[in-house]
Amino acid sequence: MRRHTIEPRPDWQKTVEAQGLIYPLTRYPDDSLRPYWDESAYYSFSLPEVEALEEVVEELHAMCLAAAAHIVEHDRFADLGITDPKLAGLIAESWHRRAEQPSLYGRFDLRYDGEGPAKLLEYNADTPTSLVEAASPQWFWMEERFPGADQWNSLHERLVEAWRRQAELLPPGPLHFAHSETDELGEDLMTVAYLQETAGQAGLETHALSVEQIGWDSLSGRFVDEKLRFIRGCFKLYPWEWLAEDTFGPQVLDTYDHGGGSGTTAWIEPLWKMLLANKALLAVLWELFPEHPNLLPAYLDGPRELAGPGSAGYAAKPLLGREGAGVTLHGPDGEGGPFVPAEEETYVFQALAPLPDFDGNRVVLGAWVVEEEAAGLGIRESAGPVTDEYARFLPHVIL
Repeated sequence: MRRHTIEPRPDWQKTVEAQGLIYPLTRYPDDSLRPYWDESAYYSFSLPEVEALEEVVEELHAMCLAAAAHIVEHDRFADLGITDPKLAGLIAESWHRRAEQPSLYGRFDLRYDGEGPAKLLEYNADTPTSLVEAASPQWFWMEERFPGADQWNSLHERLVEAWRRQAELLPPGPLHFAHSETDELGEDLMTVAYLQETAGQAGLETHALSVEQIGWDSLSGRFVDEKLRFIRGCFKLYPWEWLAEDTFGPQVLDTYDHGGGSGTTAWIEPLWKMLLANKALLAVLWELFPEHPNLLPAYLDGPRELAGPGSAGYAAKPLLGREGAGVTLHGPDGEGGPFVPAEEETYVFQALAPLPDFDGNRVVLGAWVVEEEAAGLGIRESAGPVTDEYARFLPHVIL
């Protein structure tokens, strides 16, 4: 793994926008615009390196499924902050009937520097983004800048094949694709549009709308779209913890289709993905697979041996959240100050593993899994120790 600088292509912004990345710039607090898609540098990997990372990703995914099974079997929903018995029961049923429900993709965030083993930072299993840039613009960038090279990127092909394989699990009628109108950057919109495109290429009938356009027909007791058609199947880029708590959360749960016509609306990702999208999963993984080379120590009841002089230090992470929101870092010698929890927030405490520093850039690998298989890589860099909304996306090649 190496970082290289390179001259960006002329008109790179127009190029990536035409390829679906309509948010190539990020607005900073000083109101300046700086590249989110950053092709002034790139990363290179060897083929054996990528093959080893693929094995790690698939092993981590299998371990996460084992942890989900443990949570359900031992009724540990409270550790995930899920205290509603009805919701817990529905998640358990969704888990037991997961073979009947379509489930598409997820993204592992990994700490990796090309030297030691990759370490799991978290698993984005419900509403992962940065998919468009990983699947499309970086592939075309490689073909233009490094013809004949390769890339860890079979995302598009695997997504299309996943829809084809899972088509028989979908209810009849169009598959709806929903994003939220609160998305100001267009990232959620384009992620959903891209996934809708892959479903269309798989031969599925699709229809796009916003979450805010979804209606409830009280006479039939069913969700409907803006044309008053029943919504039998819906891919939503909208977290389950929001959907279950919204005004129509009770109707979502009452009509949830676990497969086989058990309800009236099948949602993708399915309800059982709440088990994997919660950062409490990190503590359960460490409990089940202690000392695993690709895991970091993690606990729910406090930092334990991770705090104090001579310790590793720790990161305190809210169980739910995106873009590094609410994450605080606490070094072994008091750096970062004492941990002060936010009101009504629950945390997991994970061993501090500072992100690799490449020429002053902190890098995290986003390794994609489609169904059960490793499918691609996206790389983000940040100036600070936490990968946040000001991170930059950089392409990569296999040399």
